[in-house]
Order: sequence, then structure tokens, then C-alpha cells
Amino acid sequence: MKKQRICIAGGGSTHTAAIVQLLLDNYKEFPISEIRLYDTDFKRNDDMNVIVDYILRQNDMAHIDLLATDDPKLAFTGIDFVFAQIRVGGMKMRELDEKIPLKHGLVGQETCGLGGFAYGMRSMGGFLEMVQFIQDYAPDAWILNYTNPESIISESVRRKFPNAKIINACDMTIGIEEALAENFGYDRKNWIADYYGLNHFGWFDSIYDVNEKRDIMPELIEGVINGGISVPGLETSWQKTYDMLGYITSNFPNNISNNYLEYYLYPDMFVEKQDPNYTRANVIMDGRLKHIAKVADLIRENPDVENDDFFEKGAHSQYIVDIALSLLNNLNGRFKLIVPNRGAIPNLRSDAVVEVPVYVNARGVEPISLRHDIPDFHKGLMEAQVAAEKLLVDAFFEGSYQKALEAFTLNQTVPSARVAKLVLDEMIIANEGYWPELK
Repeated sequence: MKKQRICIAGGGSTHTAAIVQLLLDNYKEFPISEIRLYDTDFKRNDDMNVIVDYILRQNDMAHIDLLATDDPKLAFTGIDFVFAQIRVGGMKMRELDEKIPLKHGLVGQETCGLGGFAYGMRSMGGFLEMVQFIQDYAPDAWILNYTNPESIISESVRRKFPNAKIINACDMTIGIEEALAENFGYDRKNWIADYYGLNHFGWFDSIYDVNEKRDIMPELIEGVINGGISVPGLETSWQKTYDMLGYITSNFPNNISNNYLEYYLYPDMFVEKQDPNYTRANVIMDGRLKHIAKVADLIRENPDVENDDFFEKGAHSQYIVDIALSLLNNLNGRFKLIVPNRGAIPNLRSDAVVEVPVYVNARGVEPISLRHDIPDFHKGLMEAQVAAEKLLVDAFFEGSYQKALEAFTLNQTVPSARVAKLVLDEMIIANEGYWPELK
């Protein structure tokens, strides 16, 4: 098999080390000749370069070429796969995404609410620029995208680069499945799960267990309502989202929802529990980011130090590697990915960008039709969210303040157009140089 040349865009991400290690664990099925780390943050990319070099040496894979660069021509020329996980504006801008809405009594979150829309406006510019580089230097490369907000990114790429070879993935559904399986004594590998929605905005419709030969959703729903979900070792803020999942399920017991729906269904409860001066961005900056920098310095001081405390091979990294394996080896694996609807959810608008089960093979992604209409409650929530996201993408491409205001107003975490306008105007100032000029 031909050895693959891969680029990790957003190479300084804290997830990079785990992605590399998992690729090496699957070297026979995914042989690699070269790894390139591309990032505009020189310090973080250099730290990860030190760590990835260490991983290669520890795995007797020093023959794999390694390059860290901020030059797109060097990063992408002749590449076969791009693992994209860029964060336009870095954690400092994420901090503003979270804190500005909270100041106005709204949900402050990375991908949801108006913080997610602010991030989306930044991400579209940076991501589309990167896709153009890839089209220029490696037009046949597959882009495996983890960059958020996924639905907005997917919609913008569809409009500007309709023929780009891109797969948009999110690991949240797999994380939920793993938590359910561990809590209630199942093996997720035996599951065939049906799920529908938008990214960070969906519901499990059924979970068929191959060993049980039946849909086990009723038992899972009962378990979540009565006992909740506990994930040992999970960060406190994430454990709270699983605690909240039990509350959501008790109110809406026909499905198990994506954790992120708490921000849309119970925005008041979320805001009440937040510290507007210390948000999730601060937790990460004080935690994972400092830890990665510390580990890189330890390796610089002693290149042969014994240390494996710089990555965690969780669902995030495993999922994107499994997709790459299925694509390269034509495995026809079943995943949940973000794709144009085109009838996959029959009673939802065809041009929506949805998250549904798909098969991944050498040709790319083949969505699976849901085969039945979704309930009006879910459809109504999704239609509003789709319209808001499309208006935001319109605002980006057209430079339209009016479309941006309409998108912010329609976002379901927002109680009034007055507040939407206040946040939008403040976000425009905070994102100067990142957003297109809105007129």
C-alpha cells in the first residue's frame, strides 16, 4: 500500500498527539511516510512538533518525516490527507465568545448560541482560506474536518467549494454512546445506532444491540432518567452536561438527546450556573494548554524522558482515525457525519446540513435515509436552527449586517432582537480583523 502523506491543520491542538499515536497504532492499515503540522501559532505548533517527534521515536517510527510550518505551500503540497482542527482566533477569542453573551444574560458557549455564531463567522474565513490552499497545492487530498462550528463550516464549504473532498465529523455522538454503554453494561461495538439532527443538535432514535437482537433504547432511557450517567475521570464541566442529560430525558423521554441541547432547551438554567469571569476557555488555558507546554519543555530538556502523560486516546481522536481507515481501505464503516440532507431526513428541508448515519468507503460518504418523518417538536427546533445558520452564512458571504442581525435574533438562546443587536454590535468590535466587514 502507498504510504500516505498527512497534514494536521491546527497542529498545535492538544488533540494532535493522540491522533498521531492512533495513526501509528494502525500503521499497517494506514502507512505514513510524512507528517506535517500546520499552524499559525508558532509556539504551540513547535511544542507539538517536539511531542510528535518524541512519539515517533518511542514507536520506532523515526523514519517518518516530520515538518512543522506556518507556510501553506510547504504544509499542503502533495499531501494525501488533511486532518483539520483549526481554531481561528485561538483560545483568547473563544474566551470572548463565552464571556460577551454571558454579560448579557445569554448562553456563553464555544459552538452554541451567539458565541458559536461569532466563532462561526471567524472560522468560515480561516477555513475557506485553508481549503483554497488545499485546492491549489493538493486538490486530490481528503480533508477530514473537526473544525467547529461544523454545520456552519460545512455549509460555507458547500457553497464555495462544492467539489472539495471533505468529510465533516463530530465525536460527540460516539462519546454519548460510550458513556451509555459503560454505565448500563453494554458493548458499544455491538450497537447499530440511528441518530438524526444537526451538529450538536440531535437525538438518538434507536439503538439496536446485535447480541440482544432488539432495540434497547427503552432500557437506556429508563436508566438515564433513574440513575443518570457517570463518567469516571471526566472533567467537572463535562460531567455536569451528563447530569443535565438525565434532566432533559426525564422531560422528553421519547429519545436520548445530544448533550448540547441543554443550551437551547434550558438556557436560563445554564446561565444561572456560570461564572461570567471564569469560563470553559479559562479552564482549558489553565489546564490542557499549560500542561502541553510543560511536557514539551520536559522533552526538550531530556529527549528520552519517560512520559506518556501528554495525550488521551479518547473518542475524539479515535473517531477521526477510524474514518480515515475506512476511507483509505474501503471498509464501508458506519459513522454519524455532517452532510447535506437531500432526503436523509424526509420531512426536513433538503438543503439543510444534517448529522445522520452514513457509510464511508473509497468513494467518500454515502448517507443513510432515516426512512420516516421526525416529530414536529424536533423538526421545529431544527428548522429554526437551520434558518439561523443559513442566515449567518449569508451574512458572511454578502457582508450583510441585516442578515447577521436576523441570524443572531433567530438563534434559540436569544430572547429578543434587542439583546441580539447588543451582542452582535459588541461581537463586531471584538472580532475586528477576523470577520468580514458588515454593512
